[in-house]
Amino acid sequence: MKRFLYAFTLMTVASQILAHTPLCDCFDNGDDTVSCEGGFSDGSSAAGMAVRVYDDREKILIDTVMDADSSISFNRPPIENYTVVFDAGKGHLVTVYSDDIER
Repeated sequence: MKRFLYAFTLMTVASQILAHTPLCDCFDNGDDTVSCEGGFSDGSSAAGMAVRVYDDREKILIDTVMDADSSISFNRPPIENYTVVFDAGKGHLVTVYSDDIER
């Protein structure tokens, strides 16, 4: 019985951890702006969560938060290599590299 309870507890905790995985996708709008949409794997909103855009030397170019629709839009930085970081809190970061944002 102890093994069953241990296994059940472990599975419950693991599913709760996996159920709240942060997600973020960014795309080029074709007008020199980039949009990103965020959220969590359990369908939770990312409204108010931090998003930062860094240059290739880790200087912050943009420091903002997701809007009520869990999205942001910003002017594409005038540099080729930049990084978008969705900070979902508690050490949960999603990084999107400019190379992965299709133009």
